[in-house]
Amino acid sequence: MERNLLIAGCSFAVMAVILGALGAHALEKVLEPQQVKSFETGVRYQLFHAIALIAFSQVNLLTDASKNILLYLFVIGMILFSFSIYGLSLSKWLHINLKFLGPITPLGGLSLISGWFFALWKIISHNSINN
Repeated sequence: MERNLLIAGCSFAVMAVILGALGAHALEKVLEPQQVKSFETGVRYQLFHAIALIAFSQVNLLTDASKNILLYLFVIGMILFSFSIYGLSLSKWLHINLKFLGPITPLGGLSLISGWFFALWKIISHNSINN
């Protein structure tokens, strides 16, 4: 399971760095400042959660089953949250109506929050059992 978290974390981190560079160098020239800011928010959350996957891969307090749940919650969250923001930010420039992505963003946020609560719950419950 550690390998899966590391692969996912590194993959999403690479994507975040590439998208961040795209946002900083290419998109600033074609998007409005608020769109660039939103795009950067998507990149930032994606990178934070990619790093979290890498970190959680090494946490011995979590079982493989718990790590698997975290993997799904964070990957689903990053896709729904960050990628919907990317689409919304780029929709005007692409001349494509992607407003349907608006309600998807909070679902991604909920998945990310759920992942953090799940990790917290598992870590707290592990400590209380062993004390």
